[in-house]
Amino acid sequence: MKSATHHSLGAETAAAPHVGLVILALAMGGFAIGTTEFASMSMLPLFAQDLGIDAPTAGYAISAYALGVVVGAPVITVLGARMPRRALLVILMAMFALFNGLAGVSPSYHWMLLFRFLSGLPHGAYFGVGALVASSLVPINRRARAVGQMFLGLTVATVIGVPLANWLGQAVGWRWGFALIALFGVVTMGAIYAFVPKTPSDAHASPLRELGALKRPQVWITLGIGAIGFGGMFAVYTYLADILLRVTHVTLSAVPWVIGVFGLGMTFGNIIVPALADRALMRTTGGLLLWSAVVLAVFPFAAGNVWALGATVFLIGMGGALGTVLQTRLMDVAGDAQGLAASLNHSAFNTANALGPFLGGLTIAHGLGWTSPAWVGSGLALGGLMLWWLSVALDGSRRHRSARSLGGKAHDDGWHDRQRRVESSNPRRSATDRA
Repeated sequence: MKSATHHSLGAETAAAPHVGLVILALAMGGFAIGTTEFASMSMLPLFAQDLGIDAPTAGYAISAYALGVVVGAPVITVLGARMPRRALLVILMAMFALFNGLAGVSPSYHWMLLFRFLSGLPHGAYFGVGALVASSLVPINRRARAVGQMFLGLTVATVIGVPLANWLGQAVGWRWGFALIALFGVVTMGAIYAFVPKTPSDAHASPLRELGALKRPQVWITLGIGAIGFGGMFAVYTYLADILLRVTHVTLSAVPWVIGVFGLGMTFGNIIVPALADRALMRTTGGLLLWSAVVLAVFPFAAGNVWALGATVFLIGMGGALGTVLQTRLMDVAGDAQGLAASLNHSAFNTANALGPFLGGLTIAHGLGWTSPAWVGSGLALGGLMLWWLSVALDGSRRHRSARSLGGKAHDDGWHDRQRRVESSNPRRSATDRA
């Protein structure tokens, strides 16, 4: 008997227009969110000067946004469990546009903190719901690539949206950068309404069913990998503009170009890595964490030369594909509580977004130098790698117990088996997949 969750997924697939248009609309939201998340970091010196605060204090505005994601993702997902997904996505982008617009007119630092917190509330729920919609449209062996295509909106934002907002902030004021971001949100609302299929809400969905994800140890471990292991990237990226100006000694006009190189790295990573994850999900996860630990450790030695720093920033950006990989992992370990687990992935990454800048700011404030956040970041990546090892060990132990209890026949009651049953019972979807 198919679960209600799978019935709704099959219904969405049947009602969907062109898969590419749906993912494009979802990616536009990722573009808007990626622009606000990363542009605020790149514009940090601009609004710090205008609001009369120093760089480490301005970094708390970045942490405020991340805290909004951490709070908003579970709360909004649980409260919206029975809402139609298209309607929920439109509401989330309306909130996003409103609060980013208000951030742009903040009269003081404390108002800026408040509006940045509110801007973060819809972030995690949007990506969580969007990932479920994207993955429901493709066969099981292409899930990571579908989610990666949605995340390409975020990574392309770091190549185009962030440098554009940064340039606009330098040319006419940082407040106009946030106005541009609000406009991106409004455009996304229209795209979602036009292309994402209208489907009825899941009658069997409930807050209690979503909260069931929290009873699964592997969900918590996966979230921990993101919360700790991803912090290193944010520790460096938050202070990258200041490092370029104070250590590398480039001109202010060169900052958007180096930030664009970081975005190219993220984009390249989200094109290459998901295909590897569809073949070997956990090995890819461990490899990305080790990759990040190494390149972050190299960063301080490269910071004195703009070309060496640019190459290292590109490699750090590639590690951003960890978000796509862990999003897919959560689909495997969350059982029927897919929505909450998917959105909590972004709570985890924005815990990293708060933790990395905070710890990096502490090292700078204590006189350890502008490149010291990279050492913090390398340590955080290694901490994530330790949690990854624990997750792999628990998987191995579970398979061993299942094989013994079933006389050598491995037992898998997870997402894979349920998805196979949905596909085999949905001829229309199977024909679409083969086409």
